[in-house]
Amino acid sequence: MNQDVIITCAVTGAADTAHRSPHVPVTPEEISNAAIEAWNAGAAIAHIHVRDPATKQCSRRLDLYAEVCERLRAAQCDVIINLTAGMGGDLYIGPEDNPTAFCPETDLVGGLERLLHIEELKPEICTLDCGSLNFGDSNLVYVSTPDMLRRAAARIQQLDVTVELEIFDTGNLWFALQMRKEGLINDNALFQLCHGIPWGAPPELSLLKAMVDMLPADSQWTSFALGRHQLPWAAQSVLLGGHVRVGLEDNLYLDKGVFATNGQLVERAVNIVENLGGRVLSPSEARQKLRLRGSQ
Repeated sequence: MNQDVIITCAVTGAADTAHRSPHVPVTPEEISNAAIEAWNAGAAIAHIHVRDPATKQCSRRLDLYAEVCERLRAAQCDVIINLTAGMGGDLYIGPEDNPTAFCPETDLVGGLERLLHIEELKPEICTLDCGSLNFGDSNLVYVSTPDMLRRAAARIQQLDVTVELEIFDTGNLWFALQMRKEGLINDNALFQLCHGIPWGAPPELSLLKAMVDMLPADSQWTSFALGRHQLPWAAQSVLLGGHVRVGLEDNLYLDKGVFATNGQLVERAVNIVENLGGRVLSPSEARQKLRLRGSQ
C-alpha cells in the first residue's frame, strides 16, 4: 500500500461532456476555477485540457492554455500544472468505400506540433499518450506512432518538463519502457495507467496488477478508471502502491443520478486515502516526491 498519496484532478478533459453536466468547465476562467476548487479540496496536481468557449469542444489553442495558467498564478494557487499534450491525434477514417477520405472532424498533426503550448508555457508536467488506439465504436483512431513518440519524448526531455506517460493498454506500457531503455524517458517519469476507455485496457483489477508488475521498481505511478469505477479504482490504486486520479474528465457523477463537481470528487478521494490509513500529499510534497523541476 502507498502511504503517501498524490491526488490528481483531471478537471475537464476532451470528450463531448459539457452538454451532459452543468459542472464541466469550459472557459479558461471556469477551468482555472475548477483547478483551484480541486486544489482546495486536496488535489496536488491539476490535469488540464482547454475547450473552445464558443463550441465547448476540445481545443489546442495556445491562448486558452496561457490564460488558464495566468489565472492560476494570479490566484497564488500552487497546484502542480499538468497540461495535456495529447490533442492533435484524432483521425476519423472515411466511409467503407473510401476510407482515406478522412472526415472533417479529423485533427491530426505531428508529435512536435502537439507540444507547441508546452514549448511556450513549460508546465511542470505534460502528458504523452504512448500508443495508437481505436477510440470508441466509430471510425475514430487516436494516432501516436513510435516515431512520433520518440521525437516528442526527446523534446519534452529537452524542455525539462516531467512527462506523464498515458498508458491505455499493455502495448503502450511496453513501448514506454522501451523509450526509458533508450534514454528518452527520465527516471522520474510518472506512469498513468488508464482503464475503461473503449477500446483500451478494460477496468479489470487483475490487469491493473499485471501492468503494475511490469513497472520499474523505482517508478511513480497512478491510475484511473472511467465512470462508476472511478472511486473504487482510487482505493485499489492506493492498495497496489500507486497514486490517485479523479475528476470530471473521467466521471460526471458523485452518486447515481447526482452530478459531481471536481472538488467533491477530490474530497471523496481524500476520504478514501485517509480511511485506508494513507496521507494525502500537498503540492510542495508532491513536487519533492516526483522530483519536479527545481524541487531537488
